[in-house]
Amino acid sequence: MSLFTKDRTRAVQSFLLKVVNNNCRELQTLMDGSRTESRVPMVRVVLVVPLVGNQPVMAQAFTAITKELSTTGMSLIMTDFFALDEVIVGVRWEGDMTYLRATAKHLNPMGGGFYQLGLHVTSLAHPSDYPQLDTVDV
Repeated sequence: MSLFTKDRTRAVQSFLLKVVNNNCRELQTLMDGSRTESRVPMVRVVLVVPLVGNQPVMAQAFTAITKELSTTGMSLIMTDFFALDEVIVGVRWEGDMTYLRATAKHLNPMGGGFYQLGLHVTSLAHPSDYPQLDTVDV
């Protein structure tokens, strides 16, 4: 065993501890103030379909990853900048696709070409109202 292995391990642990502590939910709540409802960290692949003039634009649909969910919204991690006002988000749950209509609240760069999109979910989007949704899946 190398003489410096313990020092290297400690350096890695120290670095990761700083990252974890600086991203602790409790500390974030103290800095941002309390939220009206709690969010649950959840990573899922979802389908995002832009809405323009109340119509889904299937040619511009893309996939994203959820970061957090609450009963009224979600945050998504995207790999490109998309200026979106309103979207339909397709979420696969228990083998079925459920579609949610949502409005954009914020779009923040994260670095490395990633963006975080905050959405307020306004209603369910029924495929009978948007038959184009039957042509896509995640």
